[in-house]
Amino acid sequence: MNYVFTDLRDGETLRQYAARVRPRRRSRWEAGQARILVLAAVLSVGLVAPVAARASGEQSGSKAAPAQVVVGYERTASQSQKASLQRATGTAPIDSLPGQTQVLRVKGSESISHAVERLRAQPGVRYAVPNFRLHAAGPWQAGLPNDPGNGSPGDWIDLQWNFAGAFGVNAPHAWGVARAAGAPGGKGVTVAVIDSGIAYRDYGQFRRAPDLPSHGWVDPYDFISHNRYPLDRLGHGTLVAGTIAQSTDNGVGLTGLAYGVKIMPLRVLDSNGDGDGATLAKAIRYAVDHHAQVINMSVAFDDPSLDARSIPEVISAIRYGHGHGVIMVGASGNEGSNHVDYPARDRDVLSVGATTADGCLARYSNYGRGLAVVAPGGENDANLTGNAWDRSHCHPRRHLPLVYQQTFKDASMDFGLAGDYGTSIATPHVTAIAALILATHVIGRHPAPDVVEKRVETTARDLGATGSDSHYGAGLVDAGAAIKP
Repeated sequence: MNYVFTDLRDGETLRQYAARVRPRRRSRWEAGQARILVLAAVLSVGLVAPVAARASGEQSGSKAAPAQVVVGYERTASQSQKASLQRATGTAPIDSLPGQTQVLRVKGSESISHAVERLRAQPGVRYAVPNFRLHAAGPWQAGLPNDPGNGSPGDWIDLQWNFAGAFGVNAPHAWGVARAAGAPGGKGVTVAVIDSGIAYRDYGQFRRAPDLPSHGWVDPYDFISHNRYPLDRLGHGTLVAGTIAQSTDNGVGLTGLAYGVKIMPLRVLDSNGDGDGATLAKAIRYAVDHHAQVINMSVAFDDPSLDARSIPEVISAIRYGHGHGVIMVGASGNEGSNHVDYPARDRDVLSVGATTADGCLARYSNYGRGLAVVAPGGENDANLTGNAWDRSHCHPRRHLPLVYQQTFKDASMDFGLAGDYGTSIATPHVTAIAALILATHVIGRHPAPDVVEKRVETTARDLGATGSDSHYGAGLVDAGAAIKP
């Protein structure tokens, strides 16, 4: 991720800091890094920034995990039949998923495409697809302000326009309503964050982000290192988690929209921001089986040629989650194109595009069929002129604010307030609102995912053309309206 950090100067107020630190144009090198690490392959974390630290020897940019194929067998296939098929095709199992599904390693120098075709021709095989890769995305700028304490307007508001600005999500009103309902900050709800891990605890070389709570972390798991310590090496997951649940009323840093929820940290992206579809599918099922009520997926398969048939293991996991009443929220993608990326594009995922402080679609945000809503993602306006709203609110030559939260400021993994932008940043706003809806019981104690999605959409502020449209979906989410009795 492309961090640029500037700390508060001695005696400087946050308002003065906010006026001084404005988004600047990234250098050509920085922009290239962001493209490589953010959108280079298939699963992009909805931000647009490079990693804080790249592990030696790790490479990104491939559309599929090296020499890996996901194979779904017929239900009647036995272990001996699978072994026979693997011998015949020169493959070996490296992982298993529910539903008679395996991840196979292709031996030798055979191409993935050729291996897929040979596997598809074998008896007992329902499907064979490449194990498509996923990646992290996002850029940043930052400082070290304080949080608002009790949530009343203060210095924090100069940076967290996304919560309380003219085109923010109406967080202060939502905080008051949630407290009155006996569910401050979404207390009582569990949210899974499927990402690059979170700096949620001290462990070995890792340190907890100072403005993340020291408690309230449940059932963590690292699907990359295969242990129960999904600590962030990238910074992306920490920022996403902070947008949802950063400590509030503690005099440190900034605020979280649903600061009272429990977070389930699930790491599916390595220190480069790379992962794969099979790992995402496992994480979704794990979250469901461990009683997450909302799942945040600030990730996107950014190859527009992919459809649901390309990632059957992911679609199966999404159906599993939806069938168990879990609300799943996903980023629309960061290519600035008329194409919502998977998994957000799936009918059972609440898809989120990004807007700016002007109330315009962000220049990088994907849009189009399947877009449900938009939320603050930061950075600059798209060049839209198709309706009166866009002509009056979209100013693509302006330099607009980013979205701020605490995460790593450099490869040393020291902490500061990072300014970032992307649909990855927009997505946790909607995840937090879904959690607040569940916590306040405003539409019942156990609403179905579709009912929650409808609530989010019908309480959104209409932007762009009148009614739902391809650029803004149902509109800009409004946390206060969503949980208003």
